[in-house]
Amino acid sequence: MPKQKTHRASAKRFSFTKTGKVKRACAYKSHILTKKTTKRTRKLRKGAYATDTEAKMIRKLVPYK
Repeated sequence: MPKQKTHRASAKRFSFTKTGKVKRACAYKSHILTKKTTKRTRKLRKGAYATDTEAKMIRKLVPYK
């Protein structure tokens, strides 16, 4: 059986912890920041973890990480 191809866009966006959780960046941080409060943009800098359902899909896209 041939090897699976890694989805390169997903590989660049997500990383995995040693325990198997999927780390991701917060959305809504790229543009139109003037109307967002300073508190909100500061909180968006922190990373977050993908939900179990999302993590399942991400693991299929990035099989060798």
